[in-house]
Amino acid sequence: MTDTADINTAKTEVKPLPRVSPATDILEREDGFYVFMDIPGVRREDLKIDINENELLVTGRALQGASEKETFLEVQFGPGEYVRAVSLSDRVDRENISANLKDGVLTLRLPRLEKTAPRRIPIHTS
Repeated sequence: MTDTADINTAKTEVKPLPRVSPATDILEREDGFYVFMDIPGVRREDLKIDINENELLVTGRALQGASEKETFLEVQFGPGEYVRAVSLSDRVDRENISANLKDGVLTLRLPRLEKTAPRRIPIHTS
């Protein structure tokens, strides 16, 4: 005999979303680096971009699914969690990284650090 509490618990358990690495292009241009990620179905409020030391971590959740009146016949980008880490060069200006999300594509601009002019170090005597 099945306990009613077990049935209710089974109904409320949330299945983990499938985790995938988004298709990503990384370009180097004169002014810096550009990262383009395909993350269809991810809303801005369901997207996180974090920097930890020399790694930029992008995570996003696409939560759309079939309604009660629909059935997916094939799923290539349905509900899921996107996760991608990108290593950051020492030449990236971490303070000025920018992100734009449009039409399911995340564009990250990673500008180069300004080159510092050579300078002479003064020598002091004690």
